[in-house]
Amino acid sequence: MADATPPPTTPFSVRRALLSVSDKAGLIELATALAKHGVEMLSTGGTAKAIREAGLPVKDVSEFTNSPEIMDGRVKTLHPRVHGGILMRELPGFEDDKQLEQIGGAPIDLVVVNLYPFSATVAKGAPYDECVENIDIGGPTMVRAAAKNHARVSVVVQPADYAAIIASLPAGPTLEERKRLAARAFSHTATYDEGVATWFQGQTGTGRNGVTTLKYGCNPQQKPASVRGLLSPSGPQPMPFDVLSGVPGWINLLDALNAWQLVRELAVATGLPAAASFKHVSPAGAAVYAPVSEEMLAVYEATGKDLSPTAIAYLRSRQADPLCSFGDFVAISGVVDLSTAQLLKIEVSDGIIAGGFEPAALEILRAKKNGAYIVLQADPAFEPPLFEERTVFGVKMVQRRAAEAVSDATLTNVVTSLKELPAEAKRDLLVAQIAIKYTQSNSVGYAKDGQMVGVGAGQQSRVDCVKLAGRKVETWYLRQHPKVRALKFKEGVKRQERINARVRYIEGDMPPTEYAMWKAQFDEEPEPLTLSEKAEFMQTLTGVSLASDAFFPFRDSIDVASTRGVSYVVAAGGSVADEEVIAAANEYKMAMAFSGLRLFHH
Repeated sequence: MADATPPPTTPFSVRRALLSVSDKAGLIELATALAKHGVEMLSTGGTAKAIREAGLPVKDVSEFTNSPEIMDGRVKTLHPRVHGGILMRELPGFEDDKQLEQIGGAPIDLVVVNLYPFSATVAKGAPYDECVENIDIGGPTMVRAAAKNHARVSVVVQPADYAAIIASLPAGPTLEERKRLAARAFSHTATYDEGVATWFQGQTGTGRNGVTTLKYGCNPQQKPASVRGLLSPSGPQPMPFDVLSGVPGWINLLDALNAWQLVRELAVATGLPAAASFKHVSPAGAAVYAPVSEEMLAVYEATGKDLSPTAIAYLRSRQADPLCSFGDFVAISGVVDLSTAQLLKIEVSDGIIAGGFEPAALEILRAKKNGAYIVLQADPAFEPPLFEERTVFGVKMVQRRAAEAVSDATLTNVVTSLKELPAEAKRDLLVAQIAIKYTQSNSVGYAKDGQMVGVGAGQQSRVDCVKLAGRKVETWYLRQHPKVRALKFKEGVKRQERINARVRYIEGDMPPTEYAMWKAQFDEEPEPLTLSEKAEFMQTLTGVSLASDAFFPFRDSIDVASTRGVSYVVAAGGSVADEEVIAAANEYKMAMAFSGLRLFHH
């Protein structure tokens, strides 16, 4: 008959208990209570010895089974009398009791088992053979059998539950209590088995199939830290990348995995080479290939360089916000060529993830930072599972992955009076949407010419995101101001120092001591860039695209965006203030689409 027969709702008295524990804490107190209530105790090895030395009656499992322990105790509870006693059903229509009697068995109503200390053995650095010897076989089998038959049997896997068992005697736990104990038991064996599987993955796997120990977690005091692929019924799954050079850290991998998803989706959506520059799990910049003028090459300090489309995509992503990109983690959607590697060679960067590397490019990158530069080769064919999980403060959270791809379909519902979205605007709106899809929320992003020119991440107020990203837009655009481009540096001032100096010149808020150090980089003290000059130049900026990861709750975001040259907007829509926001966009002659797709990312 099927196991789905409804369980009884009345408790059974505890007649017989099987105790086999590695952790002896609380054992004698429990055994004393069981003996007081006339419960027959069956036990093995060290557990039986401890109970017997306490002067309590106990029967060896070998006596109960009439079969000796063999193979140094490896085989002792794996016997029909034991498992028949645990799995026996006392329900109408079943003859389990008769069958158990025929083999000389008897019902077992309480199973108290905790498992060999496998994790502790591994943690102390024990040899391989000792770790293998501490993989429990009989224990998990008894625990799972008892948990499955919780309709009749109580299963206990932790000393913390002994007091409740003692209080329940002689009747034993109720059905609801047995269900809770069973849930605890299955969690116990699942965690145990995952620990064994993870350890074996580290012992037998290499590269993508193994366990990689990290230097530390987010901070130096967070040790140990490691990374591995997911476990599945078919075995350990490979990680979606190979480590070709360097030793990645925790934050490096968070940046790499988010950045790779961004550029992969961006390349699919646009059909163009894509690149991203990540810092602290948000993009400082992202871009696709688009032709770049000689004027912008000069602004980006790339005049005269031989630049492939992939190199230009990377150049644009890095130069969106070169201060924030300092020490970034780079992602490239396709194969890194020599041209791109030559650009990367001169940048201060922690690492790169890409779909592949030309041999000459890989040689350059492996030599970077004296061989410490992190080079990860992503598997373009890898598809993550539909569900993802994380553990925060002891709570496991599971959600469906944000699998909906951003595409032209998210731009079809244009809600403003102006309906036309030129091809360049569609491209930029896709770039902005996909960039903020992998930006810590709340987030907004401005894009122009196929690249992000301002990213606002992680602000509690949406208009603050718009303002933060807008300031980055101003800095990006003002780097093209004639006064900025005319700055004359002394010979020997390094490239990154020149980039930083231009930004400080634009910002113009240096204290006297810093100003003195700043002007020492020039042959002549530069004339200030006045507020009126900045404002006048900013009025020439048009055609900027803005994406929001959710709806705009008020029109204030549109008001701010209008001062940063925004002509095109995409947001999720769905706010009670949608009509007010649409009216503001119409007032500024913007074209705005509602995507219907919220893109929060945490």
